[in-house]
Amino acid sequence: MHRLKALTWDHPRGYNALAAAAQRPELAEAGPAIHWDKQPLEGFESHPIADLCARYDLVVLDHPHVGEAVAGDCLQPLEEVFGAELIAGLEADSIGPSLRSYRFAGSHWALPLDAATQVMAARADLIDGIPALWDEVVTLSEKTGKVALSLAGPHAALSFLSIAAAFGEPPAEKDPDLLVSKETGRAVYDLMLQLAAKSPLSVREKNPIGILGHMATHDDVVLCPLVYGYVNYVAPQSGRPLAFHNAPRKTAGGRPGSTLGGTGIGISRRCSVTPELRRHLLWLMGTDAQTHFIPGHEGQPSRRDAWHDAGLNARWGDFYQNTADTLEQAYVRPRHNGYIAFQGQASAFLRQAFEERAAADAVLDRLQALYTDHRGAGGER
Repeated sequence: MHRLKALTWDHPRGYNALAAAAQRPELAEAGPAIHWDKQPLEGFESHPIADLCARYDLVVLDHPHVGEAVAGDCLQPLEEVFGAELIAGLEADSIGPSLRSYRFAGSHWALPLDAATQVMAARADLIDGIPALWDEVVTLSEKTGKVALSLAGPHAALSFLSIAAAFGEPPAEKDPDLLVSKETGRAVYDLMLQLAAKSPLSVREKNPIGILGHMATHDDVVLCPLVYGYVNYVAPQSGRPLAFHNAPRKTAGGRPGSTLGGTGIGISRRCSVTPELRRHLLWLMGTDAQTHFIPGHEGQPSRRDAWHDAGLNARWGDFYQNTADTLEQAYVRPRHNGYIAFQGQASAFLRQAFEERAAADAVLDRLQALYTDHRGAGGER
């Protein structure tokens, strides 16, 4: 039997559905045999994609890696595997920019297994009403001292990008060479500085999974205004359920600023794509798998019809319909080769700036310099 090595990230949402799907009788009888390995979330966010593709046939990746992957020529374009018409249909069926985010240099490079973006997580049992605007988030922070920013790893930079989008200037979107204007940048930095000063110490070094797990089991964090949504924490294995809502807006009716996450399945150059593998991957993208099988195995679907399915929302505390608007309008990061390095360095610098209460203009100049340094040749988003 044809055997494939595959790699995903180490969380039930990233692993369980894929591992279970690989054991389905239809695949077991016709092949290929797919063995899924796991890597930590931090490796998923930063490990060089070319190295992974040299060792695995299928690789679960985040869309900002596609520029790096194209530079390393390590993934197969989906149009060559499935045809352009089929990929266009999948893009239309995917919620928000879930599939479009994997398009770079004229091709798509991964199938959107999973859709996610930063949303608002709350302990609804500990607060009176869910804030909708950033001013309301600040008021709750000042009143309680229990509003947490997600700042660890790459998330300080991701939160900065998201708030800029909410404030009307999606970074590097109008001008790919300019991260953000000084006017918008100052407003975003000042807001984050104010919130960071009161963000509980207990979660400052935790990734999104750690923050959500802490919120479910402790009472010192009642709100995280921007954290990648994990439907699992609507019904956690221990602790209190979390409520998830759209990301905050600058003004009523404005854009819920949020930076797209989620994961896609990339097919490495080393992989021999058989008709059976092709059918298996398309089954994972289909309505039945996305609405029933994947959520039934702790996954988070990428199809729009799944996010609006009444039964799925009833099972998961309206997680999907409460955050779908944010996902539809999610900001797509730059994807040029070099972006991942910028994201990591910018986050470390922002954490230091918050600690030192550095002046906004100096911070923005440094962020722009880092962005320019990592812009890379070509510069396609």
